[in-house]
Amino acid sequence: MICISVTPESRKLAKVDLLNASRQCDLIELCLDRLIKAPDVKDLLSAVDKPVLISCRRPEEGGHWSGNEDQRLTLLRVAIVAEPAYVELDLDTAKKIPRYGKTKRVVSYTSLQKPLANVEGILQRAKQAHADVVKFTWPTPTLDAAWPLLAAVAKKRDIPVVGLGLGAAGLTFSLLGRKYGSPWIYAALEKGMEAFEGQPTVGELDDVHRWRDTDATTRFIGIMGYSPAEMMTCRVFNTMFKERNINARMLPFQCASLDKLKQMLDILKVNAILAGRAHGDKLLNFAEHREEAARLGRNADLLLKQPDGWHAYNSIWRSAIRALERTLGAADKDDRPLDRRNVLVIGNGPLAQSMVYGISRRKGLVSVCSPRDKSAQEVAQSYGVRYVPFANIYNTLADVVVFADPTLEVGPGKTEFNPFYLRPPMTVVDVCTMPEDSVFVREGRERECRVVEPREIYLHQLMTQFKSVTGQDVTREELLTVLEAS
Repeated sequence: MICISVTPESRKLAKVDLLNASRQCDLIELCLDRLIKAPDVKDLLSAVDKPVLISCRRPEEGGHWSGNEDQRLTLLRVAIVAEPAYVELDLDTAKKIPRYGKTKRVVSYTSLQKPLANVEGILQRAKQAHADVVKFTWPTPTLDAAWPLLAAVAKKRDIPVVGLGLGAAGLTFSLLGRKYGSPWIYAALEKGMEAFEGQPTVGELDDVHRWRDTDATTRFIGIMGYSPAEMMTCRVFNTMFKERNINARMLPFQCASLDKLKQMLDILKVNAILAGRAHGDKLLNFAEHREEAARLGRNADLLLKQPDGWHAYNSIWRSAIRALERTLGAADKDDRPLDRRNVLVIGNGPLAQSMVYGISRRKGLVSVCSPRDKSAQEVAQSYGVRYVPFANIYNTLADVVVFADPTLEVGPGKTEFNPFYLRPPMTVVDVCTMPEDSVFVREGRERECRVVEPREIYLHQLMTQFKSVTGQDVTREELLTVLEAS
């Protein structure tokens, strides 16, 4: 089941929120702690035909109750008399409010600062408080922090357990909770109506993550990161999985440490990971085996579990160079339009090094430049290519300009890039913002340079990664249809 949390401030709007939520969920959590005036709970319950869970949380539990404790207890007692399906009570409150009628008791424990160490102890106390369901809420910025919460939910018990993860990995927990038997998972009705910061909306769970199709047999494919780019990849892949009847879903995650990641992924039976652009160098060290492009390019964006361990691959350079060479007029893979062309790579991190590696393989004449001159010089020495001090960039001739520094900004400053440098017949490539245009791509286009469309690089990379994790080919046109519909 999915439980949508509604957090109204107005009694009049509370009914509207309940009605909107009822169309998209199985259970509605009505949070009373933001209401300015005391509600008529029975009247509110009559507005919908879905079961309702009543809550009224204090600030120390993540709520917004501003009255005194006696007033809060009175409000909860009055709400229970209206006989909602569930009422949420913290451990202390559960001792003061007895069971009433058919309303089931969700006894909750919330820790806003750190994960709970003694889950079993709290479960025993909740049982003594006559819990029908036990709810745990604690911070889950990473998969590591969400792991104990998932273990609590997944274990078979006399009393069912639900969890609410706070932070980015709360989404990770929600998707795993669906697979591993949580009675329900939580979602917000829409952006701006989250019960907690970072709570996913029901639209995101439906449209991006397709949670309703997830079951105990669903295979998860990891994707490291929660940025819009990673969420777009989740949307595209999950749509393709559904269209092809592949029982797999993307699992976005973040990890504070790689020490226990292999063990966690083994338990979750995750045997493939896509890495967002900010994580390629980190995951490179995760793999026991690295292809040459990943090792020399110092970037891994695809990891596959094989019998002898994890293997790291670098797909971005292949995708970017294929799109670049097509833009330069390559008719087939044997054409090498980069041969003897001057290519300026701006950047010094994993993306830049991947492009230096790939362009050098295709016989381009590479120069490396970055606002961090010392780092750029080290990259140039490592690959045996030309180094250009950033102060000299505007005196450098280039046929192709590759932007591979996510932190580079436009401007006249000493560490900024002035787009007056871009002029025809230059070709402009940016590998930092796919599938969206960057300011550098837009500047290049306006100045009549040839531009390698970021979307084309992205689509080719998705084709490669989809084949790697599913064994099935997918066409550019299929992926483009999904991307344009997003």
